[in-house]
Amino acid sequence: MAMAFKMATTGMWVTDECKNSFMEMKWKKVHRYIVFKIDEKSKLVTVDKVGGSGESYDDLAKSLPNDDCRYAVFDFDFVTVDNCRKSKIFFIAWAPTASRIRAKMLYATSKDGLRRVLDGIHYEVQATDPTEMGMDVIQDRAK
Repeated sequence: MAMAFKMATTGMWVTDECKNSFMEMKWKKVHRYIVFKIDEKSKLVTVDKVGGSGESYDDLAKSLPNDDCRYAVFDFDFVTVDNCRKSKIFFIAWAPTASRIRAKMLYATSKDGLRRVLDGIHYEVQATDPTEMGMDVIQDRAK
């Protein structure tokens, strides 16, 4: 089994794939976003989906399930009012109202451990429906 990082509060483990994919997104810019999920049986946080550098925020929003929780990180590129190109990484905690209560609790208690492993996140967004994580929310936070 690959090296994993344990999150003490929930007993969940974050796989090397999660950290390696995040570092590729952060430093090499090969991914636009990464979606993570918790496998309750194996107690592992794993990569669910990776969006290529050409994919958009809408692609990320469409990839999140309507009835289950997920974590996601999104690399948001923008230009400031001073005409400087910047990039900010957003952590999104997705817990739709239609998801199971057990899943919501598990994702809520495991979130901080995953964030500690993914070093370099600038902003966090918690969302229960798509309007709470719309592009307007992302743009407002990045200012």
